[in-house]
Amino acid sequence: MRQMAMVGFLQAQNCTNLASSWRHPESRTDFLTADYYQEIGRVLEAGKFDLAFFDDRLSMPDRYGSDHHHTIEHGIRCVKLDPVVTLTMMAAATKYLGLGSTASTTYYEPFHVARQMQTLDLMSGGRAAWNIVTSLNDGEAANMGHAEMMSHDARYDRADEFVEVVLGHWDAWEDDALIVDKSTGRFGDGNKVHRLDYKGKFLHSRGPFTVPRSPQGQPVLIQAGSSGRGKKFSARWAELVFVAYHDIAGGKAEYAAFKAMVEAEGRDPEKVKACTIAYPITAATQMEAEDKAAALAKLPLEIDALSLLSEALNFDFASKGMDEAFSDEEMAGIQGLQAIRDNVVRRTGKKNPTVRDFIVGSGRGKPRMDMVGGPKQLADKFEQWFTERACDGFVISATHVPGAYAEFVQHVIPELQKRGVYRKEYAGPTLRENLGLVKPAGGSRWKRAAE
Repeated sequence: MRQMAMVGFLQAQNCTNLASSWRHPESRTDFLTADYYQEIGRVLEAGKFDLAFFDDRLSMPDRYGSDHHHTIEHGIRCVKLDPVVTLTMMAAATKYLGLGSTASTTYYEPFHVARQMQTLDLMSGGRAAWNIVTSLNDGEAANMGHAEMMSHDARYDRADEFVEVVLGHWDAWEDDALIVDKSTGRFGDGNKVHRLDYKGKFLHSRGPFTVPRSPQGQPVLIQAGSSGRGKKFSARWAELVFVAYHDIAGGKAEYAAFKAMVEAEGRDPEKVKACTIAYPITAATQMEAEDKAAALAKLPLEIDALSLLSEALNFDFASKGMDEAFSDEEMAGIQGLQAIRDNVVRRTGKKNPTVRDFIVGSGRGKPRMDMVGGPKQLADKFEQWFTERACDGFVISATHVPGAYAEFVQHVIPELQKRGVYRKEYAGPTLRENLGLVKPAGGSRWKRAAE
């Protein structure tokens, strides 16, 4: 029976993707310690989550007013620890939970990402996943030594080559290449480790790769591109896709269209999981959940939304008045997350929205309030989304950490398990087993070439 996937959305810092979450009275403040992340890992594993996923960017949000002071003062995602190092701490406290990290194809090198993620996969027993991002704003470019950010589509063109290189290196070792036989003195079979010798428009990489295969073969590929070019990239490469569908009717249409794109790429759409973002607010009863939601609605500040929009769209929202419309030229020049721009236009019905329209239309900095309720009410909504094929699972964003995850695991997970749409036990020790994904064979491209 088809089972829904469940992902915990995290950042290696003092909040989730809701900048206001750190202000919650129950939010832990010891986010610079290993115990903070290990406790989150234990909670998610108790709830049989597939994956703990770390979002990441390579700069703090300082695009608004070209200054970082407001970011520090208000705690707007200003702390960003290294997610892979943080995940290793989480791995030590868990046994089955998948471990997903973001790594940029724009500013990193493919050999480095391939080695780092494959090593995490080995050290965790086959639980690693790589979230492929192209990076999106000038702050990241400046931190990484670049004068300016690459254009939107060019970033994806480079990313295509980047993934080709990473997959080529992950495929370099055949499954039985490692021997380590002291009696014969053979460490490995040299004929079963292959050199890549990749030469593309953007990237070159030689090899041979230096990290052998893991129990799941190679890390799972995650992607969250939502522009037209981003969806095409996801359809070609991703095994787990993060989406942001806003209602069931629209979700069903977008889900079906995306699965058709996957099939057009010659891939099995059932082996690509699409999980939509969800902001559950739950308690033992509907009334208690509604009281929590009312308190949460008071936490976000306007500056949260303005700063995060400036970061995501790579445009200084301080340069315009709240009710000043964007010009055609400004709208066309947005090189950040273009899907946010397009969604605001669609939801407001305005070709040239104002700053205020962007705040309302994007929902930036505020939790969605469409998943508020007790165990039965929320389970009904999750089950409907899943069974009507509006998604394959959910990316759970906590309103405060780790309490919101603990509440979801306590109240909603048992109800979903009772209905048979969510696992009671993990399928196996690797992330691929739990997501129902295929384990790729090592050395496959060289075997095909030889044939």
